[in-house]
Amino acid sequence: MSKNKGLEMPGRGPFLAKDLPEDSYYELSKGHPVRLAPAGKTHGSANVTGALALGSDPMVLELGVDVGHELATDTVRAPDVSVGNVAPNEKGWSKGAPPLAVEYADRGTDERDLQTKIEEYFGAGAKFVWVVRLTGERRVEVYTEAGVMTERSGDELIEAPGILSAPVPAAAMYDRGVALDVSLRNHLARSGYRDLDAVRQEGIEKGIEKGIEKGIEKGIEKGIEKGIEPLVHLFERRLARTLTAAERTTIAERLQTVSAARLGDVVLDLEPSALAAWLADPSAR
Repeated sequence: MSKNKGLEMPGRGPFLAKDLPEDSYYELSKGHPVRLAPAGKTHGSANVTGALALGSDPMVLELGVDVGHELATDTVRAPDVSVGNVAPNEKGWSKGAPPLAVEYADRGTDERDLQTKIEEYFGAGAKFVWVVRLTGERRVEVYTEAGVMTERSGDELIEAPGILSAPVPAAAMYDRGVALDVSLRNHLARSGYRDLDAVRQEGIEKGIEKGIEKGIEKGIEKGIEKGIEPLVHLFERRLARTLTAAERTTIAERLQTVSAARLGDVVLDLEPSALAAWLADPSAR
């Protein structure tokens, strides 16, 4: 853990948040305009990657990229990624800091202004500020208050209790493959699954269940087929003719509710004319 003393800012400037147009290429820091340079390819790609990992978290209801936050009447800052406090239907700048502000630091980053931003975010209510370093060894500086920082890299986990439902590996903030894995995990969690193995297990269980059902159905079907032939033979001997398909269907349907032995008794008890009438009577089916 390290402590970085914030750098002093000049006196307050003349501009207010209400004076800053929404399509402006400037931020405001204590009334002073701060020009926003266009993001380079590395920076622009990485912040979308981080937004993918964070925005898919089940606890995250509001997320924005480059959203202006009015941190004070004379201060407007636009984090690369804002987690929370981004009301889409709210007019003007979002009031106050996001609970989690993420900044990407690439070549050309003004370190003095970055430290000032961090102080301003915490001064306006931020709980966490993450600075993703894209030069040198890629890593994430995790600030829990202005000047108090720890570093995470690779698969080391970063937590944001009360904002994110689960820790994220540092690499998810700059590695698209890792961000996609985190996003998948988060989407599964939204649907009530622990992980992909849980989805597979449910599929296996449902497959087994369906297989058992099909097996029972086939077994009944085969059993009826086997049970019907002796009865058909008995009917045909008593009637001295071959049964029709409809008559065979009648016998098969009756076998689902009456035992073969009981039907055999019917065949033996009835005279041929009564037996033929029994087969033809729909109410007997």
